[in-house]
Amino acid sequence: MSLIKTESQIEKIRESGKILGSVLRELKNVAKVGVTLLELDKIAYDLIKAKGGKPAFLGYKPDGAIKKFPYTLCASVNDTIVHGLPSAYKLVSGDVLKLDLGVDWQGGITDAAVTVPIGKVGKDTLSLIKVTREALIEAIRVVKDGHTLGDIGYAITRTVERSNFKVVEGLTGHGVGNKVHEDPIIYNYGEPGKGELLRAGMVIAIEPMTSISTKKIVQLPDDSFVTADGSLSAHFEHTMLVTLKGAEVLTE
Repeated sequence: MSLIKTESQIEKIRESGKILGSVLRELKNVAKVGVTLLELDKIAYDLIKAKGGKPAFLGYKPDGAIKKFPYTLCASVNDTIVHGLPSAYKLVSGDVLKLDLGVDWQGGITDAAVTVPIGKVGKDTLSLIKVTREALIEAIRVVKDGHTLGDIGYAITRTVERSNFKVVEGLTGHGVGNKVHEDPIIYNYGEPGKGELLRAGMVIAIEPMTSISTKKIVQLPDDSFVTADGSLSAHFEHTMLVTLKGAEVLTE
């Protein structure tokens, strides 16, 4: 399958991104102390369906996963970085919640994530969230036809490590658009000018994933990934179109 999307595909992906962005905004507003992860999952499902889309994660089985994902939303709390399963767990003050969502609109697929502090959280936690968001912004700034995947990874690592936080190993960004995960693999580390060239028409999902104190991760039996030392984690993600002038972010 070509990494370069057609205009028809791009229009579907754009519409998918508009739906995803609006749903994530609503989820971020609703995620408060006392709300359960299952309640958030139902809200995500209902909103996506009401807007004419389909949940892209529901029933999807990523490479390396043991089973298909049974929910609309990945809801990962505290040391869980990604692929957390919604449950009856009620959010409490101090939690760090990662919301990761995929939308399919007529075959156009987008993927995005946001980290939400719940109630009152510590200074280091707020700093980790801020730095991880900044890492995504810095990575987006280097996306342009002719630049490289190494440019993206370098921008992420430089931003995170100068604040003494860690980029976790083994979890990556990816191509997206026709499937949830496509080529290329987008590492959150790299060297400027190295790696595969970005080309106009590619659609990619960049997603820095970080922790307070470790690069190491552990995959649990439910297919979620946690930090090896139990430290808090953060995750931000956008889907974007590569253009001649830069990145068109599709999931704002």
